[in-house]
Amino acid sequence: MATNQTVLIDLDEIVKEKFGEGKVPRFLIRWIKKFIHQDFLNDYFRQGDVGVDFARGALNYLDARLTVEGLDKIPADGRYTFVGNHPLGGIDALGVIASIGEKFNGNIGFLANDFLMALKQLAEYNIPVNNTRGGGQSSDLPNQVNEAFRSDRQMILFPAGVCSRKVDGVIQDLPWKKTFITKSRMSERDVVPMWFSGHNSKRFYRLDRLSKLLKLKFNPATIALPDELYKGQHKDYTLVFGDPIPWQTFTKDRKDVEWAAWVREKVYELKK
Repeated sequence: MATNQTVLIDLDEIVKEKFGEGKVPRFLIRWIKKFIHQDFLNDYFRQGDVGVDFARGALNYLDARLTVEGLDKIPADGRYTFVGNHPLGGIDALGVIASIGEKFNGNIGFLANDFLMALKQLAEYNIPVNNTRGGGQSSDLPNQVNEAFRSDRQMILFPAGVCSRKVDGVIQDLPWKKTFITKSRMSERDVVPMWFSGHNSKRFYRLDRLSKLLKLKFNPATIALPDELYKGQHKDYTLVFGDPIPWQTFTKDRKDVEWAAWVREKVYELKK
């Protein structure tokens, strides 16, 4: 097991860099530390695991018991784009990375959302797609994405870009972006749908709804994700992989965004 990197959460240093020393009340910093479970997370981070070892170790640390179905049917010699729903924003990402990473000996890459970008222990797989505050994206990003898809790595995406929300009374992904269709066809990769069980707390969806009602620029539900990860302890989860969809399926008869919606439907058909 890899044990060569220790990256800890240091909220004091983060606040100092963002706002300056003494600008944020100490009681507020203490409350945020408790809310994001800084000590609990750092206790695991101190083990120094990185890569697939980190993802699997995190699941064990959380006692998140994962049942995986269908992955054994995926040929080990193929090049795939794995796409799935994103119900939790944390444990689901760790479960997907651990499962696919173990099957393919760590030869994976993912287009990272905010949660995955924050985990430096997974940096070797990370292809950032979100704008970074204060710096923007690298001008070379399109080439990085194309090179990743042309490589022999197995690509992992959550095409909604954010974790699931409550829409029309149902917890589900927002509409999927078309990137995985476009890039998979370009690189002649078959697409593997995958479905992950679970949902976040009622508070998470209330915060998301409040953000929309108040038209806030920053969604407070995002801050709650570490707490949702903590609450996900000692639970059972299921990850189901469907049959690979040949890249030739995605013809010009439909728009790529329509094909993305079609694959999204295939993912939810895997639901147990």
